[in-house]
Amino acid sequence: MRNLLTTQDQSFYRELILKEAYTRLAWKTKYGKDYPTAFASRRSESIGPPSVGKVTLPPVLQPREKKPVARRSLSEAPLMRPVSPRTAAALYHGLSNEGKGRGLYLKKRAQKGPEEKFDYPILSSWDYGWRLGDYDIDCKTPAYGRSGIVRSTFYARNGIFNIPTATDQLG
Repeated sequence: MRNLLTTQDQSFYRELILKEAYTRLAWKTKYGKDYPTAFASRRSESIGPPSVGKVTLPPVLQPREKKPVARRSLSEAPLMRPVSPRTAAALYHGLSNEGKGRGLYLKKRAQKGPEEKFDYPILSSWDYGWRLGDYDIDCKTPAYGRSGIVRSTFYARNGIFNIPTATDQLG
């Protein structure tokens, strides 16, 4: 509980509140005209009893125009490749509780990678590994890696014999 009251933590909390306030202000200036407030301010200019003769109504707000939803035409290619009939049939047989039905369908779909389910990368993060299986990856242990250093320094100094067996993975 003592570390909550340090000067560093208080400064951090103060900066966090200011950052949130500036973020809200920036959003309001950028999108304020698109999303008007639904009510007028309840604060009155004068402090004292409300006047009986003055009745002010909140301003009438125009309803926002609904933006048209972008629908794809039937001529466009679908985002995801169609599911094989065998996998689709698994969706309708049994219950997920028994390991069949929707649960089995989702397991089968999860076994396939994005390259097998989509024609092209949908997300920009998919670009890094897209079609990585097309390349042969040769992984060789380095000739002058760490195992040689350990063998030549540790074993020789401490008088321990280094006799590698046939099942050893490192040289």
